[in-house]
Amino acid sequence: MYYPYLRGKQFELLALRECAKISPSGFVPIIEPVRQPLNRLKQTLADLSEADTDAIVIANPKYGDYRDNKDGIANLMTELPQGKSKLYFGILLTSEISEDEIKSLVATYDHHNIVLVHYGFKNWRYLTEDTEINNNIDYNIFIEKSSGSLYRKHYFDSNELILIRDGFQRRNNAEYKDPNVERFSDLHVTYRDYKMNGYGDFLTIGDAYSEGGGPAYAVAIHLTYIDPDQDDEMFVQHFVSDTNDTPTDPARKFAEALRKLVEKLDCSDSCFEETAAVAEFRKLHEGEHFPGLGYVKKLSIMHHIETLAKYGSEKGDVNA
Repeated sequence: MYYPYLRGKQFELLALRECAKISPSGFVPIIEPVRQPLNRLKQTLADLSEADTDAIVIANPKYGDYRDNKDGIANLMTELPQGKSKLYFGILLTSEISEDEIKSLVATYDHHNIVLVHYGFKNWRYLTEDTEINNNIDYNIFIEKSSGSLYRKHYFDSNELILIRDGFQRRNNAEYKDPNVERFSDLHVTYRDYKMNGYGDFLTIGDAYSEGGGPAYAVAIHLTYIDPDQDDEMFVQHFVSDTNDTPTDPARKFAEALRKLVEKLDCSDSCFEETAAVAEFRKLHEGEHFPGLGYVKKLSIMHHIETLAKYGSEKGDVNA
């Protein structure tokens, strides 16, 4: 099962809502709320529930507006309609969190579904030996770069185990021209080799967090694909604009990047899935329309989720 990790910005939530309609049983999103108010998140969770798609909400975000204000998230459950899907609260175990904070958060959510998200916490013995914590945890999620294999092995006797890998290399947009194709991940193929029950990633955004970017000198469209000739490994291709000397005319830059994307889609050796997002990219190209960079980001996210959901479905790896 695929677990995409998102930080809950506007277009990320919109992507989740649309993907729930397309592939409702193919993914379980992990959402770290970073923006006030929570209205968009509430609507997203309601839509996911309506589509019978489980979701995980981080109860103690590392970034954004709720880093030091968690009361709104704690009240979220009571304000949501009950559906057939499950809503889990994730406790983010960073290197800064104390054992007392962990115990307090588990107590706060003890009447709900809880998962632990291991993100740099080192005291595995405390977590594995505390009966009160173990009895309240549904499963464990590991952020790979902050939870090494020696740490993870102590949880192999636990219930569900999920591994999250950051496959996206963050650079300035103009720098994606070379190389314009990069390896993204093989975790969708190999996660069981790590004794995991599921896998995830940070999509075509990456784990690095920023409140907002400055003016874009270059526009880059990031699109992932699975290559059957490379043992089903996933790659990401970057389609970058040509006129990148000034931050003016983003519509022109988008048109340049989009033209390259459509040309690749039409090649006989293209491995890109013809997803709903790809259909929208084609429509934007035909109509010569620039929808804004946030919308482009949404389509890239949608394509990535739909690609992995389809792969999981074909391999029989979806929600029961």
